[in-house]
Amino acid sequence: MSGALNGVCPYFTMFPLSFPQGILKRYAVSGETVLDPFAGRGTTLYAARCRGMKAYGVDSNPVAIAISEAKLANATPKNIVVEAESILSELKAPASLPSGEFWEWAFSASVLNVLCRFRESFTEDCRSDARKALRAIILGALHGPLGKKIHSYFSNQCPRTYAPKPRYALNFWKARNLFPPKVDVIRLIQRRAERFYSEERTIAHGQAILGDSQQRCAFDVVNTEVSWVITSPPYYGLRTYTPDQWLRNWFLGGPAGVDYSSVGQLPHSSRDEFCAGLRKVWQNCAAVSKPGCRMVIRFGSINDRQIDALAMIKNSLADTLWRIVTRRNAGSALHGRRQADHFVRARMPITEYDIWTVKR
Repeated sequence: MSGALNGVCPYFTMFPLSFPQGILKRYAVSGETVLDPFAGRGTTLYAARCRGMKAYGVDSNPVAIAISEAKLANATPKNIVVEAESILSELKAPASLPSGEFWEWAFSASVLNVLCRFRESFTEDCRSDARKALRAIILGALHGPLGKKIHSYFSNQCPRTYAPKPRYALNFWKARNLFPPKVDVIRLIQRRAERFYSEERTIAHGQAILGDSQQRCAFDVVNTEVSWVITSPPYYGLRTYTPDQWLRNWFLGGPAGVDYSSVGQLPHSSRDEFCAGLRKVWQNCAAVSKPGCRMVIRFGSINDRQIDALAMIKNSLADTLWRIVTRRNAGSALHGRRQADHFVRARMPITEYDIWTVKR
């Protein structure tokens, strides 16, 4: 298996597939269930799929859930393309188009029209696996660098992992005389469907849940005891997931502008509040886990918040059913190529750790 599906849509600060895959391949038993309370782009869910294991993921970001659902979609390139063609044949014109200078420079008029048709159709119904796969394929191609010969993205020059803010993007495009490409949307979808789903032979079982993992109700659909929790919570001070994904969030039905809300995210106002929020998550994970369940946490820090990452995780695990077994140096985000930036050069990443725990 190529593992191509894991790359269906980039996502900022994603950890590499080798992290959960290595753990499950070495230690997990067939038939066990995996949970990730900070699902992100669904890497843990996909690793479980590759091992034939049932998986659940929780995340408060609709973009993360849309990507995660694609990792659990049992679809083929043919039915993905057929679904795309069907949507465009049924919906000839979108009810509304976003207006303004940003949209004129970001996408060609014909591409924006088609994207809005897809957007409206998905907002109305995205229950089938084919639609979930198609939605994530479009999300992954929504913005990215311009191609010299073949266009792999719908937008003018952009980063792949996050959407630039409108004013910055406009200044960037105008200064460099960059214009949005005219793209054959169906052909692009077909290429990506073949790339991500043609070699996928496993059958996925599980669910991606839109919710706040600090709330017990977010885990209500987990209908079996969990044997593994593999996750990487947001690092202290990193709370830009929603505004960084504003353009993909718009495609999912959100506003046509940057959303700076932080609903459902961990509190970052102080270290104690952050650890208290994490503690609620660990307690909720324990409530759906069997005795002896192992939880592996990858955690680090960001340049803007110099902290003792190990001390924070230890603090968050206090007064829970989780006992720390060992900790390992996981290198840095640079080793796993977990961050990408096509507009500016990122600062040097900081060392990360894997903390292994077991439920008492």
